[in-house]
Order: sequence, then structure tokens, then C-alpha cells
Amino acid sequence: MKSNGNIWASLPVPAILIAEDDTILDINSAAEGFLNASAKSVRGEPLWDQIAIDSPLEESFARARAQGTPLFVNDVDVGSGRRAPLQCALQIAPLVGVKGQMILMISPRELAGRMTQNDTVKSAAKSAIGMAEMLAHEIKNPLAGITGAAQLLSMNLAPEDLELTDLIVEESRRIVKLLEQVEQFGNLSVTEMQPVNVHDVLDRARRSALLGFGAQMKIIEEYDPSLPLASGDPDQLLQVVLNLLKNASEAAGERGGTIRLHSYFEHSFRLRRADGTGHSLPLQVEIIDDGPGLPDGIKDEIFDPFVSGKENGTGLGLALVSKIISDHGGWISVSSVPGHTVFRISLPRAGGPKSVNTKKE
Repeated sequence: MKSNGNIWASLPVPAILIAEDDTILDINSAAEGFLNASAKSVRGEPLWDQIAIDSPLEESFARARAQGTPLFVNDVDVGSGRRAPLQCALQIAPLVGVKGQMILMISPRELAGRMTQNDTVKSAAKSAIGMAEMLAHEIKNPLAGITGAAQLLSMNLAPEDLELTDLIVEESRRIVKLLEQVEQFGNLSVTEMQPVNVHDVLDRARRSALLGFGAQMKIIEEYDPSLPLASGDPDQLLQVVLNLLKNASEAAGERGGTIRLHSYFEHSFRLRRADGTGHSLPLQVEIIDDGPGLPDGIKDEIFDPFVSGKENGTGLGLALVSKIISDHGGWISVSSVPGHTVFRISLPRAGGPKSVNTKKE
């Protein structure tokens, strides 16, 4: 392997060299990014302690070694203790000329064709926005009149009749708030891209949450101190993180819970459109909570407008989050089971190799 060091280091997919006893001999730079661990730290460690595969592969792996034949596995979830699982294809082959040694190559599934989901959100957003903006002005003005009239009436009513005018005022304000959310969703202002320290954004959101809607929550930071700067709009990214933190806090309720803010660098993550074009999204941010999880019936549509798992929810918060990330050229996904929900944001890297996302104290 040393004689082919340049080839090994240049492999574009994570690759792991495995000894006869299933311990790790070496990993390439792409695998370091995938496992979120250095080659030095995993050498000599059992393979199955370092990667988690959602499929019983040990017997097939042993058979491929014994027979000297390659093994191909498609569409399995692969992760580690340091990162959430990602659907991948696996290629396993014996190392020619070296008894018992194997090479495992992991190909994270590129999101081919899935850009259409973001495009659909944009299209649906524009349709909803066009109607909402037209109606918002027409509806908000008479609502203001209704609210004012109800408040004037309340000045001359007996206490037992005030409940009705209070209801009018309360419901009118609720409708105005809904219209304002729709208008916010319709804000198609140009995203002002610049180098962004992701950890600064996460820290601002964390402090704001703990002082307000997330006061009952415990928020843990798990930052990669060497993370490069992202390319993005810091105010819009703050809005995204605040929205996700608020959702997690509301799901936990008064009992509280734990939210983990996890950042890491993944060399191999790329977004590919249906037309074959694409770009790298190596900066990963995960917002992980231990709440009840998303309802099964809406998991696949959670980023669509007007889909909500909350009672009286507008279904615009996560649609706005998806729109902002899409405008950044990024990707957002979610995996959720009771007790473990992960929103994962993937962002492009800012230009310049010297930009480092050091956390400010």
C-alpha cells in the first residue's frame, strides 16, 4: 500500500484497508472525513466498532475473504459513533497478493435527482406566495378595523360580555400573525453570500434559545474546531437554526430535554442535480434532540408548505428553513425516531483554504 500511497490518498471515496483479523490497517483521507476520525486514531481498532452498517454483513464479509471474491452491497445505512448514518453503496474486495487483507470502499449515495424536491418547494412557495401577498394586504386592513371596533365596543360592555370582544381581538391577531408568517415565507430577497463562521451562528442561536423559548432545554455543543468557513448569509442561517431549536424545544414541552449541536466536515458529500451538474457540500451541521420525534404520516413532506405536526401549526417554519438552505445551494434532511431526531444541514465551503471556523470564547 505504501508504494501506491498517491493512489490511496487520491481515491475520491472513503476506503478502509482491513487486516485478516478484521482490524483497521489504514484509512484514506476521504474515510477520515466520513468517519470523522483520523487514520492514527482508528488503526488497530476493530472494523465493526468503527462503522455501523444497517445490515448483517459479517458472514458475507468472511465468505468474500475466504473465497477471494468481491462483495457489492447497495443502499445500506452506514454511520459511526461520531456521525449520523448515511445511505451508501459498499464495495468489498480482497487485496491481491496479501493473504486475508481486504479493502472496503464506501460510496455515499449522491443526491441525484433529489434536487427536484427543493425545486418543488420553491415552485410551491412561489404559488402560495403570489396568492398570499395579494390577499395579505386586503385581509390585514379590515382585520385591523375589526380589532379596533371590538376594542371600542369592550369599553362600554358589562364584564360578563367582555369574553366575546376578547375572542374577536384574539382571533384577529392570530390571523394577522399567520399572514405575517406567510409574508415572511414569501420574502424572496437575494441571499447575501459571504464567508460565515458556522460556530458563531450556532452560538448566537444557542444563547437566544436558552434565554427564551428553550430555557427548559440543555443544549450541548459538539463542534469540529477545524471546520472551515461556510459560504452563506449569517442572518438567514441564524433564522434557520433558531427555527430548528424552537421546534425541538416546543416538542419537548415543559419537561425539557437535550439538544446537541454537532458540526463536522465530510469530504465526500456532494449534491447532484438531475441534469448531472452538482457541487460539494462538505460542511455539516446537525441539530439533534431527544424529543418524541416527527409523526410518521408527515416525515416525507415535513419541508413542504402548510405541512405541520403541531396542533394549530402553520406548516411554514420548516418550509422557510428548506427555502433558505436551498437558496444557499445547500441541502437539509431529517431522520426521526422517538427519542432521536436529527436535522442535518449541508453547506458549501467559502473560498480560501486559510479560513478556519475557530470557536470564539
